[in-house]
Amino acid sequence: MSYQKELIKQYTKQGFKVLKIIRLNENGYPDLMLLKDGKTIFVESKEEKDTLKELQKARLDELRCLGFTAICMQKNKGIIY
Repeated sequence: MSYQKELIKQYTKQGFKVLKIIRLNENGYPDLMLLKDGKTIFVESKEEKDTLKELQKARLDELRCLGFTAICMQKNKGIIY
């Protein structure tokens, strides 16, 4: 099972509505949007040997500046950014 699928399953069990973001009009945005109790969390998921690209870091920072929680999680490491 991919790490992204593991995260979807984990957060769904925690009561989040999990939306997989497939295509947007701009590149680099996180893979998942988690919704619960009026809050939104954005999660970029990375497999064990995958790396976070500079554009992805910039998008996470952009979302944080807008007041959202935006993180990158990597398999076997947890939150890495």
